[in-house]
This record gives sequence, C-alpha cells and structure tokens, in this order.
Amino acid sequence: MKILRTRAASVSRQGLCAALLVAGLTTAAVGASPPHRAGLGDPSPGPDNPQSRPHGVPNLALPDLVPRPGTTGKPDPNATRGDTPDGATGIPATALAAYKNAEKLAQERYPSCHIPWQLIAGIGKVESGHAAEYGLRSDGMTDTQIRGPRLTGGQFAVIKDTDGGRWDGDTEYDRAVGPTQFIPSTWESFGADGNGDGKQDPNNIFDATAGTARYLCSGGKDLNNPGDLDRAILSYNQSREYVNAVLAWMRAYKSSSSAVPDPAPSRPGTGNTPAPPSSRPSKPGTTPPAKPGSGSSGGGNTPGKQNPPAKPTPSKPDEPKNPGNKPNPGGNGNGGETKPTPPKPAPVTRLDRVGDETLEATANEVFSERARVRALDAAGKPAPERTRVRFEIIGHTDAKFLGTARSVTVPTDKSGLATAPELHAKDWPGSFTIRATVEGSDIAPVDFHADVKTAPAPRADKLVRVGEDPLKAAAKSAFTQKIQIKALGKDKAVSDTAITATVLAADGKTPARTGPYFKDKDGKQLRTLALPKTDKDGTVTLPELFTDEQAGTFVLRLTTTDGTTLDLKLTVTAPPAAEPSGTPAPSGPAKPAQ
Repeated sequence: MKILRTRAASVSRQGLCAALLVAGLTTAAVGASPPHRAGLGDPSPGPDNPQSRPHGVPNLALPDLVPRPGTTGKPDPNATRGDTPDGATGIPATALAAYKNAEKLAQERYPSCHIPWQLIAGIGKVESGHAAEYGLRSDGMTDTQIRGPRLTGGQFAVIKDTDGGRWDGDTEYDRAVGPTQFIPSTWESFGADGNGDGKQDPNNIFDATAGTARYLCSGGKDLNNPGDLDRAILSYNQSREYVNAVLAWMRAYKSSSSAVPDPAPSRPGTGNTPAPPSSRPSKPGTTPPAKPGSGSSGGGNTPGKQNPPAKPTPSKPDEPKNPGNKPNPGGNGNGGETKPTPPKPAPVTRLDRVGDETLEATANEVFSERARVRALDAAGKPAPERTRVRFEIIGHTDAKFLGTARSVTVPTDKSGLATAPELHAKDWPGSFTIRATVEGSDIAPVDFHADVKTAPAPRADKLVRVGEDPLKAAAKSAFTQKIQIKALGKDKAVSDTAITATVLAADGKTPARTGPYFKDKDGKQLRTLALPKTDKDGTVTLPELFTDEQAGTFVLRLTTTDGTTLDLKLTVTAPPAAEPSGTPAPSGPAKPAQ
C-alpha cells in the first residue's frame, strides 16, 4: 500500500523540471480544447455498461491513517521522469498534475459537476497505483503499457473485442487499458484530449484522467450530491468495496493536500529545508557553547552585535558506581583498553542486472530463466554476503514466485549475486515487471521485463480406448460394446479434438469394402465417419457399429487431424450352421447274423 506523506520536504531538480514541463502541458490543454457541458452530449452510462463490470484486479486496500515507520515524506532521490512523489500526498508529480488538470478542464466543461481532483486520484490509485510502477514519464505516457487481464469470463466479465486490438493489442477479447483502466468501447464514448496534443489516448495519464472526469460527470451529475457521487463511482465498478476504497483515498488526499502546501523551489543560495535541531543529549553538567554570531536565547542581544561565546561551566562528574572501574589514560573510561572498532562493511551502491532483461514463458508454465542481480559497492566489488535483495512482481498478472508469492527476499552469495526463485506463469498472458531492490537502501532498482505468451491450443499426442474387452460380434448383427476413445496431450485430457474413424481390411492398409460399418441418418452404410469432437474430459463415444455377412478380422483406425492414430482389432464371427430337420440313424457296420 502506498503511504500518504504528511510533510513536504524537498523538491529535486529533476522533479522541478518535470513540474515545469507539466505546467506547460496543462496550459496547452486548458487553451486547446473546446468546452463541454455535462449531460448535454454524454448520457449517463446504464447499468449494463461494460466499464462497471469486473474488468481487472483493483487495489482495494485503504489508506494508512499514519505513515509507516521510516517514511519521511521526501521525494525519492532515485525517482526518474514523472514518478517523483509529491511530498504532501505521495502521488507522483506527473500524476498529480494530471489529476489537477482534469479538475480544471471539468470546471470549464462541466461546471455543474463539481468534481474534485482527489476523486480522480482515488480512481487512479485503486486502478493502477497512479501508474507509478509502470515507468510514468513527465509527458504522461508510461514505459510499460498498463493492460488488465483478458476479459474472457470466470472472475471477470466476458467482453469480446471492440477496438480491433488498437488499444489493448488483443483482437479477440477486450482488456482494460491505461492508468484509469478504461474498457476500449467506453473510451470510444468518453475519451478526452487532456494535454492538448489533438489525440485521445487512454494510455496517456493526462488524457485518461480527463476522460475519467468526463465519464464520472456524464448524465448531468453533481458530485456534491452524495447520491450522484455514489452512482458515479458505481458506474466505474459495481462493487461497494470499490466505492469505499475510492472514497477513502479521496478523503485522505483532501486531508493531506489541505494540511500541507505544495513544496516551493528554493531560491539560489538558500536551502529549502531547515536543518533539524540536534537530537543528541548534552553531557550531564555541561552547557554547549553558543556559536559565534548565533546570539543567545536571552534577551540581552542587540541586533548586529555578537556576544562573546559563553564559557562552559563543567560540573563535578558523578562518582562511578563501580569503584574498581577507574578510567585509564588513553583508555575507554571503563577500566580497559580501547578496543578498535571494526570497519563497517562497504555499503551497496548499485545493482547490476545479470543475464537477459526480458524473461519469457508460456501460460501455465515455469519461466526458463530467473531474474538475477549482483550487488556491488562503490569500488565495484561484491557487496557483503547475505545482503538482502527483494524481487517484486509489478503489474496486472497472476504469475507468482514459487507459484504462491508476488514478492520474495533472497540473500546474496559471496560474489554479490542474488537469484530470484522460480517464477510460475499462470493463466493470464501479458507483460509485467520484476523489480529488484536492496532492502533498507534507496539505490536505483533494476527492472526485468516479463512476457507471458498465450498457451497454444492443446494437441492430442495419444488416443486410448476406454475399456479393454475384445471387440467381437457375429456376422449380420452389431457390436454390443460401447466404444469410447479418449484424447490425451502430455497425459492430460484434450477437449475439442476432431477424430475420424475408418474400417480397414485385416492388413490395416486397404479400406474395407465389406465387413463392419456405421450408418448415416438415412441408414446408408459408412466405413469412414467423422466423429463428434471430444468433450471436456477428452472423450468421444462412437455410434453403433454394425456387421454384414462377411466374417473375419478387420481394423478400426481412429485418426486425429494432427495425425495421431489408434488401431483397434475387430473380429466378426460366422453365424453358427443351421441344424438339419430330423435325426438320421447312425450308420455303421452291419452286425453279423446270429
């Protein structure tokens, strides 16, 4: 969960440059787009609109009430491009500028809507974490496109492709796209140009947030009205938890942004953050000397004059509690020789990537390569052994380390190498980031680009018969057994497999002209038949197999479209010979006469 900063600290030069660029974009956007009126051209989306249906995995964690220990509210000195966090809110500078720009545009276009930028920020926080983990740049774009899962059903809605893959790169199913996760068809209706470049791009945070404002304000809503506010957020995601999370972040941003002003750049030659007072306690019985020119805390100072520094008046030190523990000259004051302080291990100053930057796998398989980094000190030598390196999965994906965790921490070895554990790709195809950082350090992270490809349709590499009893029938009858075939791929059932059944002569080569046969709907004999595709269990049941008057051995060959075959032996027995009527007297040699 991101933390709300409670105090502004300093503005980096890079953050200031980003802010100036953002200001220019904002000015251009405000002057470039014609005003709109909420409710006139944008009817309120109905309850069945695709945007409100489950389309991703929003972060419904609520904001912290207080900062976590160790957070300072200062911008990250290693943040780049547009991801420098604002000191008051913790929102990246570019994202914050986009939210405020969207509010300004909405004030002009939909004056009766009264949408606050903090509401748009709440949407951005829940939907994508302000795009901070996707390489947000100061122009509003991201290094990695933000795409939700394929909307193929299950825990998500089923939404077939509506944009020909233009925005989401998928020509079969839609995906939510961009920092505020628009469904492509919704963007088609509510897209906006937020930065005045003449384009409407849901992947640009200035355009996306302007589109979000347009969507939330549609239907003439007044978001000062609690009912309209509730309906607006529900139209984005029909989940009460979602509404609660967005409102909680909106209120948190309102609280933090009103309590702490935006940090201002410092003037040349001055610092913008006062030096904190020393927290080190003074020694008992002594008064620290005043620095020349600093004045004293008393009221006797005259402006422009300096009082001489006060001389410290040492007090008698307390008697040691342990009489036998007397200080020795040059000792440590505890009755012993001063022990040398061992040198501290050289700090880690950088992480280097080891191996390829891009890792690839197929859905439901394990990545063949692992993310690896080497921790080094300032001299380029390996960092101390067992330096803790954290690997974290960032982005919309169900991939997990060891199949269960989105983040893991591993120690380095003697060479400074840290290797992430096995990464399991699951059902969702797409791209995401693996980020390596050093725990307790603010050195620049190392990112790996991970791609999960759609698994190819499973192919049957084996056909087996269900059951083992011999297939026998008398001539001019039918086989009484139910013949079932199962298609397997890597020993797993394969559905939707097309199989053809063919009756062959005993040699297994020549098509049979007599012998066993299937019937078509008109009762005509067929010795080659396309079977229905296998079911979800990989099984298909053959229709009834008849016999004519021809007795003998035959072969029933089952063949898939990929050439996998199974031969079954068919035996047709001749009917028993009919017994003649009457019983003749047994013949034999005549008995001799008596």
